[in-house]
Amino acid sequence: MRVIALFKATALELAILACHLVLYPTGVAPERRRPAPPPAVAGGRPPVVLLHGFIDNRSVFVPLRRSLARSGWPLQHLESLNYSPLTCDLRTAAALLGRHVEDVCARTGHPEVDVVGHSLGGLIARYYVQRLGGDRRVRTLVTLGTPHAGTAFAPLAGAHSLVRQMRPGSSVLRELDEPAPRCRTRFVSFWSDLDQVMVPAETACLRHPDLITENVRVTGIGHLALPVHPAVAASVRQVLESEEPTAGMADSVSVA
Repeated sequence: MRVIALFKATALELAILACHLVLYPTGVAPERRRPAPPPAVAGGRPPVVLLHGFIDNRSVFVPLRRSLARSGWPLQHLESLNYSPLTCDLRTAAALLGRHVEDVCARTGHPEVDVVGHSLGGLIARYYVQRLGGDRRVRTLVTLGTPHAGTAFAPLAGAHSLVRQMRPGSSVLRELDEPAPRCRTRFVSFWSDLDQVMVPAETACLRHPDLITENVRVTGIGHLALPVHPAVAASVRQVLESEEPTAGMADSVSVA
């Protein structure tokens, strides 16, 4: 049964990759900033900042943005951030995210944001929250297929410094393992049992004694499907709509 599930997931990954290659050029340019409505227009929900993964751009979040917009988030409260593929240090990208979050808060008048990060994007956001004081701004951080414990995928790709920082035992991951007392952000990590980029798959689970964490297992899809699959989008919406760590949350999502 697992072989069949893996075959289906791989076929879906290839289809998503083909579609994403078509959409990719639309996300190269920075997002055009729209005048933001008052916080009350969004029903009190914080703005959502979306952060893509390695060698990607904001176009990966087109389906999730549409899903959130249909559920009541104003488009002006859905922000995507591109960081350069030439970035050589995760810490630099985390500092860029911090400046972007401050700008979002200033423009929307909301003191907090929620962040959704795919793959490396989740790790960048986690570094901002834990190491750069971002917990005062980020209410909830949702990560999708993020190598919280490091991934051993594609050893030859380690020539890029960002990939090396995602390796088990890297200096960045050792920093993130350090104590984080009084960190206020809620972390929700979605991980897939068929994710072939996270090696092993459980590396996308977040376990830290000082953090408020929830790990949600996704069955039936791979790494590229996590930010675009409707079932995952519905669960992400549920997380962002809830105010308490375990309010209505399921511990698994099945897409079979």
